Amino acid sequence: MTIIPATSTPQITTEYPTQINSTELNETEVLLIVNQLENILQLESINEGLARSLLNTISVLINVSPAAVASSSRRIIQIVDQIGEKLNFTTTSINITATSLALAVTKVNATNFGGAYFSISNITNLQVTLGEGSPQENFAAIELPPSLLKDLSPEERNNASRIQFTFYEKQTLFQDPNLGNTFFMNSYIIASSVASLNISDLEDPVQITFRNIQNSQNNSYVECVFWDFKKNKGNGGWNSNGCNTIHNKSNETICECNHLTHFGVLLIISRDKIDPIQSRILSFITYIGCGISSICLAITLMTYLLFEKLRKDYPSKILMNLCTALLLLNMVFLIDSWISAYGIEGLCIAVAVFLHYFLLVSFTWMSLEALHMYLALVKVFNTYVRRYILKFCILGWGIPIVVVAIIVGSKPENYGFGKYDKDTNSSLDTFCWIQNDTVFYIAAVGYFCVMFLINLSMFIVVLIQLCRIKNKKQHQNAQRSVFQDMKSVAGLTFLLGITWGFGFFAWGPVNLPFMYLFAIFNTLQGTFIFIFHCAAKENVQKQWRRYLCCGKFRLAENSDWSRTATNNTKKLQPLVQAMSLSSTSNNSLQSNSSLYQIRDYSCHPIVNGAKL
Repeated sequence: MTIIPATSTPQITTEYPTQINSTELNETEVLLIVNQLENILQLESINEGLARSLLNTISVLINVSPAAVASSSRRIIQIVDQIGEKLNFTTTSINITATSLALAVTKVNATNFGGAYFSISNITNLQVTLGEGSPQENFAAIELPPSLLKDLSPEERNNASRIQFTFYEKQTLFQDPNLGNTFFMNSYIIASSVASLNISDLEDPVQITFRNIQNSQNNSYVECVFWDFKKNKGNGGWNSNGCNTIHNKSNETICECNHLTHFGVLLIISRDKIDPIQSRILSFITYIGCGISSICLAITLMTYLLFEKLRKDYPSKILMNLCTALLLLNMVFLIDSWISAYGIEGLCIAVAVFLHYFLLVSFTWMSLEALHMYLALVKVFNTYVRRYILKFCILGWGIPIVVVAIIVGSKPENYGFGKYDKDTNSSLDTFCWIQNDTVFYIAAVGYFCVMFLINLSMFIVVLIQLCRIKNKKQHQNAQRSVFQDMKSVAGLTFLLGITWGFGFFAWGPVNLPFMYLFAIFNTLQGTFIFIFHCAAKENVQKQWRRYLCCGKFRLAENSDWSRTATNNTKKLQPLVQAMSLSSTSNNSLQSNSSLYQIRDYSCHPIVNGAKL
């Protein structure tokens, strides 16, 4: 075991041609220094004195502002790795320390490798331990298993002559712009590598122990991550694939990873505390609800596609578009976590883009449903729109494309591996979603708020109009009238996505109850749409019984049901005649659609038996 204290200040020896007098360097000066460092490393090998000088210089770069080294951070990290690979020493191992930086290299025999250990036990005056130690006493430590080099090829075994360890006290070189305000590094950075080999998919994991910089609170979670050079267009970013949080205390985190690279711990601040068990239950509700809704939406869509009579009016066509959007949203959501497990960033970005797009499409079609009801019930004979459904389709599917295209065009990395809590041990699983908080609140939350306010306003106006229609006719059965009213309100509530408003109340002391309401009603939105706007509709039931049933359940063409529907239509004739007095030939089709609208959306007794 060897312990070497670090020098107190960076010193540049005569072996290194450049003098650095200040840590206040700009980006241009940093680039010049990095270029000089790379030129020196063109040598086949370097001695200990030159390596110490290079590390002292890099230590200076680590202490400048992150913005000044952002464009050179990857090159600086690679320079540190190259120093360890080219360092020439005669002893079994060597340690070199500088302010905020430490490097240790040990020679190994790949055939008889028995494991390795590296730790930092003092931050003020860096002390490196190479050999064995107690993880509880260290600020950062990494332990390599004996099976680390077992699966190497003969050629790789020849190259695996040394293992190097690196410690970074500051995160200057590891800035991930996609972390957002709720994520920040809560540990020092520690790394390990075997020569220039890619060590991954280990049978026995590498164990890393971190002393938390800030004690984790009850409303925060920690996550073990590694620095993925492939993220952010090659600039690097934090990734959790292959790493697990094994032990988590307020002041310490123990991680296990199946590969070698640079490791750290993220602290994720949760705005509202949710018990891990409750979080797991909510996750089950979400996935089960989305699965059931997907089946119901598919049945609804197939019903309207199979029976032409059901899709002749405007409400049915709009409903089909909404069902398609919700079905695609649920399907993408259900496969999202599975896709993210592969760790392919490009594929994850694509899934996140589709998930965001179909979410916006669903919100938009809910608002178009509300707009159509307003035009059909409130502005019955005063509005006529040519190619009505075509224009609705352009709005419903086109506006979300514009929003998503702007985000992708500005920065594709706004999408990627997100995090959500779903395990009882409070570990975080990856999920393909929006990475940037600003983008999320503007392009998802903000978009929803606008659409929700439109839907809520239209919902209130439509209910008032339906009440006016109801007052024009006296009902003999008051109990049936109340039931029909409740069914009307429920059908409109789920169709327009009013239940999404539960999310506005999911905070503070009522956070958990409203989270349950939000999860149950919104994941089952497709199920409720199927119940109220497919299974409960008289004309749908008639088509099912006529073409899908057999025996006594089969409905004949000239059945009593058909005659009853015809008689009910005749009873509506006075209302139609009264409404037609103000119509013109150009909007006669729209007036008929308004009657269909009342029947399909409200299921009101006054027009409940109307026939297509």
